Amino acid sequence: MADRTLLQPSDDFAPRHLGVDDADVAAMLDVIGVPSLTALVEETIPGDVRLDRTLDLPAPLGETDVLDRLRAIASDNRVVRSLIGAGYYDTITPPVIQRNVLENPGWYTQYTPYQAEIAQGRLEVLLTFQTMVSDLSGLELANASLLDEATAAAEAMAMCFASGRRKRPVFLVADDAHPQTIAVLQTRAEPMGIEVRVAPTTAWAFDDSVCGALVQTPTTDGTLLDVAGLADAAHGAGALLVVASDLLALTVSKSPGSMGADIAIGSAQRFGVPMGYGGPHAAWLATHKALVRNVPGRIIGVSKDRHGNRAYRMAIQTREQHIRRDKATSNICTAQALLAIMAGLYACWHGPEGLRRIADRVRTLRGCLAASLSAGGLTVDDAPAFDTVRVRDEDPDALVARALAAGFNVRRFDDGVGISLDERSTPAEIDRLAAALVGADAKTCDATVDAVSLDLPSGLARDSEYLDHEVFHAYRTEHEMLRYLHRMQARDLSLTTSMIPLGSCTMKLNATTEMAAVTWPEFASLHPFAPLDQAAGYRQLFHELEASLAEITGFDAVSLQPNAGSQGEYTGLLVIRAYHRARGESHRNVCLIPVSAHGTNPASAAMAGMKVVAVKCDDAGNIDVDDLRARAEQHADRLSALMVTYPSTHGVFETTIREVCDIVHAHGGQVYLDGANMNAQVGLCRPGDMGADVCHLNLHKTFCIPHGGGGPGMGPIGVVSHLAPYLPGHPLVACGGDDAIGPVSAAPWGSPSILPISWAYIRMMGAAGLERATEVAILNANYMAARLAGHFDVLYTGPSGRVAHEFILDLRPFRALAGIEPDDVAKRLMDYGFHAPTMSWPVAGTLMVEPTESESRAELDRFCDAMIAIRDEIRAIEDGTIDRDDNPLKNAPHTAGEVAGDWSHGYTREQAAYPAAWVREHKFWPVVGRVDNAYGDRHLVCSCPPVEAFVDED
Repeated sequence: MADRTLLQPSDDFAPRHLGVDDADVAAMLDVIGVPSLTALVEETIPGDVRLDRTLDLPAPLGETDVLDRLRAIASDNRVVRSLIGAGYYDTITPPVIQRNVLENPGWYTQYTPYQAEIAQGRLEVLLTFQTMVSDLSGLELANASLLDEATAAAEAMAMCFASGRRKRPVFLVADDAHPQTIAVLQTRAEPMGIEVRVAPTTAWAFDDSVCGALVQTPTTDGTLLDVAGLADAAHGAGALLVVASDLLALTVSKSPGSMGADIAIGSAQRFGVPMGYGGPHAAWLATHKALVRNVPGRIIGVSKDRHGNRAYRMAIQTREQHIRRDKATSNICTAQALLAIMAGLYACWHGPEGLRRIADRVRTLRGCLAASLSAGGLTVDDAPAFDTVRVRDEDPDALVARALAAGFNVRRFDDGVGISLDERSTPAEIDRLAAALVGADAKTCDATVDAVSLDLPSGLARDSEYLDHEVFHAYRTEHEMLRYLHRMQARDLSLTTSMIPLGSCTMKLNATTEMAAVTWPEFASLHPFAPLDQAAGYRQLFHELEASLAEITGFDAVSLQPNAGSQGEYTGLLVIRAYHRARGESHRNVCLIPVSAHGTNPASAAMAGMKVVAVKCDDAGNIDVDDLRARAEQHADRLSALMVTYPSTHGVFETTIREVCDIVHAHGGQVYLDGANMNAQVGLCRPGDMGADVCHLNLHKTFCIPHGGGGPGMGPIGVVSHLAPYLPGHPLVACGGDDAIGPVSAAPWGSPSILPISWAYIRMMGAAGLERATEVAILNANYMAARLAGHFDVLYTGPSGRVAHEFILDLRPFRALAGIEPDDVAKRLMDYGFHAPTMSWPVAGTLMVEPTESESRAELDRFCDAMIAIRDEIRAIEDGTIDRDDNPLKNAPHTAGEVAGDWSHGYTREQAAYPAAWVREHKFWPVVGRVDNAYGDRHLVCSCPPVEAFVDED
């Protein structure tokens, strides 16, 4: 009789995703002291929340079959040449960047660069991105990216409101800004108490109620504006001016900074990043150094290491690690690092002369098209423009239809159409489009090009140089660019090197098969505002992914729009707020948040217009139910929501979660559950079954979208049925609930091009595979905790002594015993080839470890062996064998240059650089020693500096 298992596909995915096999599981269970995985789960997860059935998901597909299915879905998307504009443009991703960055796990599996010494390559390229933005915008300081252009505009508005102008509640917005930008501004403004007034700039009235204003140039219909007069008017009234602009246009048009802008924002999408039906794309924000403390997101700065060498790091880093909780006005998890890296490298590849040539080519083709359409009888605006031809016509639908019949999407306005050209535009395209719109005898580009003028009025023409740093001139040949990319990659530790055991961040396998479809044209080349019938494949993908996520979480409806975990938190609270308002209870504005919560939770609540009330935790790290009850009773008439993380941020499945939800519901509130730790729940328990009303999911954690060095990410929310009507909508594409809140992202479905990753993961794992993954995540954490327990104190455990998928190691005693801080342990781990766990959060003086289900037992053991060896080194300091000040921990990490040079330490070179046997087989060398953060903040340099800027001043 044939073996029935032979009916299964040979490329079954789940065993490839999981790091341990049955023999490993048995050995690990023996170390933990439990007889089976089932017994471990029963000891870890409270019985009253455990799922008593298998998830109802489609049967798993093998890797080949899932790609075939994705191909079929992708084929239902119709890639039409989109000239819609509105902030999204087709572009050419240089193949050397696509293959060696976007498709390279050495780049996309990196984590946020909290440990600067092992993130120097990525930090250097992000600094290049900031330099590019600063140069083109004409402003001193840029951040290292935001989520999208619309949310960048919202962050700029918050900056205006916060910069000493909170008593000025009005923010003016030009009515010819992009519609999605206006809508996101309105969504963000209302809970913050900001009044957005949308009007033509000619009708703006600056008075002492106005904190700031936003104008777009080029406008959404393509007109270039001189905004210097608006800047003068704003400044005369004590307000700030925000200018939304286009990086490619800024290569030829006057910079916002030179026209008096205080803040400039935009998208870097057209610098080599595919449209992807809306994202992910890196937004940019630039401003004056005087506003640096109000700048959202991450800022990369230049400092030095302990040897005096140049080193890069996140500047003003306390903004990252210690969010201002209830005082915050933005979330820190708002970056698109991988896409910013691509955009910065695109500028390096082309250089200033190459970018200018692309811009001039676009302008030339625009001039040809405008001349042809005008000669053919259409009314074409003659206002100064960059890439867009604005046609006025009484029958815009007819023009749209004729363009579509010729293979083009153009933008419909009430009084005509807009046609936005891009890097991919060609003379043949222009001729074909002109013929479609005005007839076969339309003038060709060849006939009109000699009459095209590229001159701009003096108030609009660029009058300053840009991108003069060497990095924008050094890499014109592919050979040199390839070597540069490899050199930068080699300076960063990623999952290709070793495990990244960051608690609450879930750095698991990002499988090659999952990543494959991201760059397929059928997913990458669609414009987010293309007609819906051209995106049938995407709609099918959304439907299937939403259904799977709803089943996994136990909710009734899902929105995919939030394009970051922080955005998911914010969106969930806005949905709760809308629900209360619809019931006539708009006064409910109190949000209860345990003191152990993620730092983004209070920031999200503040952004949603809620008053944060802290709830105590008990000595075991659990929510103090008595204090929760007291707070709920105290604020019963105003209680809006509770934000709770489950399992807790302390790495424990709290036994009272149902009671906690019941208490909040009994006092009129809703329960928001932070899904950051969903990795410990999938297939074993569901937030919706516990009593939660809304939950966000980090698809870049639990569902395998890679972190990409600190972005991209996705944070969709699941909701119960009574909240479903309020899921976010969009002004340009029908989506969301019947009573939708405004959009929270620029694109209707957030960052769609990376959703095939999560879809593929779920389809390949199936219900049984997902359940096994969660069990193994819990197994790996408990195994490591058991191995380390005799050397370090595990701070929190559940009633049975078990941890969830992560655990906290207490390092606080080592300060008194040996003068050792968590930072010393984190840096020493680099010498062993590891990235440190989450440091000093959620408890100061600790490390939070999360191994994930993808790591092998050998890798778990290597990490445990490294931590045990470090404990022995600390013990040697305690007993005086090693000097308290001159020791391997205090001097870590050790670079190759230090080890090869003069040696004056009281320990050997071998102990410094090769503390474990496996390091001899493969050594990851940090390229800098410990970075001096204080020096970097005292000497704030946030763009590529000349060599003379690094003269030591201290």
